[in-house]
Amino acid sequence: MIRSLRPLAAALLLLTVNCSLLTETKAQTPKSYTSAEILLGLKKLNVLGSVMYLAAHPDDENTRLIAYMANERLLETSYLSCTRGDGGQNLIGPELREGLGVIRTQELLAARRLDGGRQFFTRANDFGFSKTSDETFRIWDKEQVLADMVWVIRQRRPDVLITRFPPDARAGHGHHQASAILAAEAFDAAGDPKRFPEQLQYVQAWQPKRLLWNTGSFFVKPGENMDGYLRLDAGGYNPLLGQSYGEIAARSRSNHRSQGFGSAAQRGEALEYFQPVKGDKATKDLFEGVDQTWNRVPGGAAVGKLIEEVIRKYDPSNPSASVAGLLKVREKINKLPNAFARVDATNYWVENKLSEINNLIYGALGLSIEANAAEQTAVVNGKFDLKIDVVNRAPFSIKLLGIHTQNVEQDSVLEKQSLVPPTSGNHMREGASIGFNANQEIKAGSTFSKTFKFPLLKNEQISQPYWLREPGTVGMYKVPAVIVAEHLTGDKHLAVMGGAIKQQEIIGSPRNPAAALVTVVLQVAEGNVAFEVPVQYKHTDPVLGELYQPLAVVPPVLVNLPPARSYVFADAQPKTVPVTLRAGRAGVSGSLALALPAGWKCEPATVPFALAAKDEELTVNFQVQPLAGAAPGRAELRATATVAGQAYARGLQKIEYPHIPTQFLFPEAVAPLVKLDLKRRGQNVAYLMGAGDEVPDALRQIGYTVTLLEAKDLTAANLKKFDALVVGIRAYNTVDKLKTQQPEILKYIEQGGNVVVQYVVNRGTVMPEIGPYPMTLSSDRVTVEDAPVTLTKHQLLAAPNKITADDFKGWVQEQGLYYPSKWDPKYQTVISSSDPGEPAKESAILVTDYGKGHYIYTGLSLFRELPAGVPGAYRIITNMISYGKEVAQ
Repeated sequence: MIRSLRPLAAALLLLTVNCSLLTETKAQTPKSYTSAEILLGLKKLNVLGSVMYLAAHPDDENTRLIAYMANERLLETSYLSCTRGDGGQNLIGPELREGLGVIRTQELLAARRLDGGRQFFTRANDFGFSKTSDETFRIWDKEQVLADMVWVIRQRRPDVLITRFPPDARAGHGHHQASAILAAEAFDAAGDPKRFPEQLQYVQAWQPKRLLWNTGSFFVKPGENMDGYLRLDAGGYNPLLGQSYGEIAARSRSNHRSQGFGSAAQRGEALEYFQPVKGDKATKDLFEGVDQTWNRVPGGAAVGKLIEEVIRKYDPSNPSASVAGLLKVREKINKLPNAFARVDATNYWVENKLSEINNLIYGALGLSIEANAAEQTAVVNGKFDLKIDVVNRAPFSIKLLGIHTQNVEQDSVLEKQSLVPPTSGNHMREGASIGFNANQEIKAGSTFSKTFKFPLLKNEQISQPYWLREPGTVGMYKVPAVIVAEHLTGDKHLAVMGGAIKQQEIIGSPRNPAAALVTVVLQVAEGNVAFEVPVQYKHTDPVLGELYQPLAVVPPVLVNLPPARSYVFADAQPKTVPVTLRAGRAGVSGSLALALPAGWKCEPATVPFALAAKDEELTVNFQVQPLAGAAPGRAELRATATVAGQAYARGLQKIEYPHIPTQFLFPEAVAPLVKLDLKRRGQNVAYLMGAGDEVPDALRQIGYTVTLLEAKDLTAANLKKFDALVVGIRAYNTVDKLKTQQPEILKYIEQGGNVVVQYVVNRGTVMPEIGPYPMTLSSDRVTVEDAPVTLTKHQLLAAPNKITADDFKGWVQEQGLYYPSKWDPKYQTVISSSDPGEPAKESAILVTDYGKGHYIYTGLSLFRELPAGVPGAYRIITNMISYGKEVAQ
């Protein structure tokens, strides 16, 4: 989006508008375009239409329809997800909540890179499963989420809005229902200048033509006639891409790996159905009455004719021959009336089409431009080595006019140079931009390379995702007032070239702006073209090959506590709390201390440190113990490093998976501190990991000796030495070998063993029966964390710890999930609870004797409660492990 542009910025815009080819693929392997993709892009230049899909979560979107709209209809296509999926489960690793939200954000971006859409979000937090929209709106700030939806609609100006879900119980999840309700309200509010008028300094009110619901067989009643619905076939084949839209969709959807949504490709007819919700009715086509040609822009007809000429002359064996024609199209667009007005409809299409032209010029020339940092992190206010490579793969020479950045300081080795080449006749005021004045020819097949010492912006912030920088609420993330510090000029209006980004401007964005940007200005075919390149880090993995990731800005020192660990004290014995310091820069020194609540003791009180080299680490072990005055329950400890009078209390969490670029989070160096009355029986626990959780570490905290086993180790003879086997979450969904080892597990139980199985998803189990007797798994759950619990007199609740209703207080995100709906009479129920207005659910814990041993299935969300330091969760799982044993420890 173009913000308040002064004449100078507008002059730069004549060259480029944030070249999306480079900036939209931040920290990804640079995009190389085939001749066929370039031709498809040329055709898209002549389509001025936009569509937006709206739903609640990552994976809710219809990837086939998005692929069809973006690549067949050639529309500006976007997906607006209310949440980032933070409240779900993780099939590929231990990350939950904020970490999972970051993973799913990146999975959506990876999906959009394949299907051709753009990705947007609101500030709504996925707080977990919700059964009704009423419950959702009690936790979300409805007006704020609506404002975010309206903001994105006004930015992207879709002609048609499409929802995934109906606004009622058919949608299932309360978030689903809420997304449809909000979409209908946003349809009206976006076009009303009286709604959210604060947005209108950046955008205009915008009224979409119509709102439709993308319905299907999963929403209609059996036998319902769908002949009256609008429909289209989204299963077509695109010969330029060599794939059908069903094939593209499968590849796109398969990026949702954290949810286990690998998808098979669909080929052939694929009908999509639509019901009208609001706006003008359409009888045959979703876009009836929408002019998608250049005629919708005043004076634009001539632009369309020029593009047609470029398409007609396009030579797939020599795409670079089209560059001269594209420059003429760009010149024509630049001369349109109001092309650079601050906010209007013409401006929207000018910005989008100039960006597309830059992409096409880059692709047609076969250019490769990279700005790579020598290391993956840079310290706040520091400098780093930056290597810029410009590879000319066109069949003719190009001229490098300059390399520019808003980050570079006056005393840099770079030569001060205006960002706009001298031939433009426009100049920045003194000090606005400093760069390298190359004026150097790059011959065909040649490379220009140069290494700079690159300083970051003054007051640059660490690379914490913008929605995690300030504390939010259970239902909403909070976005800071300003995201990026102003550049050296202090000119906040030159936003197209860097500077402060205000809260309103960043809302909806899927990720942070790049930590640093470089603009490379080239002279090509008698025209000047500027390409904005994010600075990133490139390295070679011995298995995966060449990889790119974002440059991360870090503080001078990082303070890391073990992840997802609670420190639980059932007695007064001290525990070791390791704190690992990591240097964000060379030569950092200071002191480290733990802050504890009253009644707790820490030794040593303070530790001095000195780290000579960047990335050097030092682990300090503190001894923490409760004194007589320590209050029972959950408290918190915090580690803080002080450097030159400045306190630092954030660590570094690296999220690394092969299908997304490496991400960095900066969690606060805090951990739950729990004092509780706890007795246990048994000592040695075997643990089979499923989808990944932090339960083994929690069990170690209360004194158990935990051994992680692989499925092949699950033999009766091997398990005999353990007091209990605990099976991790979703193990019966993810560990295929369980279907062959299950007889051994049952034999272990029969011989006197104790097995505790944590929740199993009701679809996709590796075997039909997961217990010794039949049970039918379901999606039943209790979503209200503090729902009242009715306790039976079952022995499981009596020893070695007396479980009471207080043990179910202070829980986080859902009481339990995937409860069985039916079970054999041999299973005994232990507790019951329910969400408001629903009948009691009795299968949160099922217990049965089998031979001399015992089997327990539990859907309680212990995998969330234990790392969060919920005292009652520790007492409950201890009773499960101790069940059937007589001696308490």
